[in-house]
Amino acid sequence: MPSLHVSPLSRLSETVAAVRARHLVTLINVGSVVERPAGIAESRHLFLGMSDINQPLDGHVLAGQDHIGRFLAFVRNWDREAPMVIHCWAGISRSTAAAYIAACAISPERDEEEVADALRTAAPSATPNVRLVALADATLGRDGRMIRAIERIGRGADAFEGTPFAMPLT
Repeated sequence: MPSLHVSPLSRLSETVAAVRARHLVTLINVGSVVERPAGIAESRHLFLGMSDINQPLDGHVLAGQDHIGRFLAFVRNWDREAPMVIHCWAGISRSTAAAYIAACAISPERDEEEVADALRTAAPSATPNVRLVALADATLGRDGRMIRAIERIGRGADAFEGTPFAMPLT
């Protein structure tokens, strides 16, 4: 099964090239300019403009149900013939939440705690955006289990930005 990778923006092109990704998800502030790396067709790039916040804040875009709906549709339509990269600014919060959500959505029978543990093992600095996780938990009918699993692993190790990693999907 092809893999899912997470990267900070600063290492995006390098990560896409290294894993030969053909699908890309960008979760970054509205108005941020992100150059699509070589090898990623426009139709295979989902741009979700949102701030890394958990509560409304003037001048910022709070993640909403539309963002989660679009993300889940993109993940479900991924043919898995080539890797997908998910990135945000630092590769710590929005993108790690999205990787966790994708792993739960792709394998609905998989235990949320096991997925959270796999995330923590793969990315010690991961601190998934709890708003994104909560929205996905409700959408996927996980009855709070995704939220509790992410709360249990807690805040990741302090880091300026995350190191690119592969998110186990099974």
